[in-house]
Amino acid sequence: MAALTSRQMDIAELVRAPEDFRARLERLKTELRPTEFDWYPYGTFGNLVHLDHLLTGEHRRLLELIGDEPVLDVGCGDGDLAFWLESLGCQVHALDLARTNLNRMRGVRLLQAALESSVQIWEVDLDAHFAPPPVHYGLILLLGVLYHLKNPFYVLETLATTTRYCLLSTMITAATPDGRASLKELPVAYLLDEQEANNDPSNYWVFTEVGLRRLLARTRWEVCDWLVVQPKVGRRATFWEKRERAFCLLRSQVADPGSTTRLLCGWHNLEEWTWRWTERKFSAALPVPRRSGTAALTLKFVLPEPVLERLGSLTVSARLGGRQLLPETYHRAGEWVYRRELPIAELPVGAVVAEFELDKALPPDETDQRERGLIAVSLRLE
Repeated sequence: MAALTSRQMDIAELVRAPEDFRARLERLKTELRPTEFDWYPYGTFGNLVHLDHLLTGEHRRLLELIGDEPVLDVGCGDGDLAFWLESLGCQVHALDLARTNLNRMRGVRLLQAALESSVQIWEVDLDAHFAPPPVHYGLILLLGVLYHLKNPFYVLETLATTTRYCLLSTMITAATPDGRASLKELPVAYLLDEQEANNDPSNYWVFTEVGLRRLLARTRWEVCDWLVVQPKVGRRATFWEKRERAFCLLRSQVADPGSTTRLLCGWHNLEEWTWRWTERKFSAALPVPRRSGTAALTLKFVLPEPVLERLGSLTVSARLGGRQLLPETYHRAGEWVYRRELPIAELPVGAVVAEFELDKALPPDETDQRERGLIAVSLRLE
């Protein structure tokens, strides 16, 4: 999908930009007319108006802020914002959980196919003990998600390790539901009953503004911009419908872009957020450890039984910074580790390219159109 705008555009221009895209998306949804499920009913593009009031200074050039790194849309719904950002030239990953998604993620997958989109769709349970994404992001969208999380502390702390910036919005409160006690000055959160807010049992925590700021500080986020929005509701609205919403741009205090691996060529899309197939040749740029002594190039991978049955054996060869490393041949299926050590003094400062080559690979066939070498689980230089 072709880029529609310049990275130099102000957020005010970007807010106007989705009108054409939104109209196209609505036409497409009407044409698709799924009968087995309903589209996500909430207008996700409405968040963009608040971003125009939220972002200040250099932060207003949102695409420039993102840079060349991908964007992660957490709680993507039908993927409207993810597909819009892709249309602006961003590489986007969309994340949700079928069990709690309104249409069990059938909407986002149907739109992905209809748009011929390259947005990667991941299903991850954020209420489980999930691992950090193996990708470094320029921006994570966490809009209207925080009060759906059983453990917001763990989620925020984990995501802080993997992105430079986060756009977050969530419901906040300054009083108890009966209005008799003020919570405004307290760093606390109110625990919702199962049907207390919108009859939705997936709603859990509503923080005070002070409590939200405390939570963000404790999970190592720096607040760059902050906005509190009053809802536009009638007199008969419920207590929770009248609640304010906080919008904020956050900068991670712990993520280090220089400490991440950049995949170069020969890698297939990530599957189940934990592993990916490679081609026969694949490479990556790895950060060089900031210490003296030796560094170990470690590739953890899996050789499935069907692969070994067809190939007989597999030999892995590698070059690190142009230096040839000893190859190794594997004759059995299972999980393996290819590990080679060399002095850090022989490596360049900053990052070094690791190039891998297999002596053979599975060719494309009727079941899979990809060339497949091995299943990579992790790659490190440490």
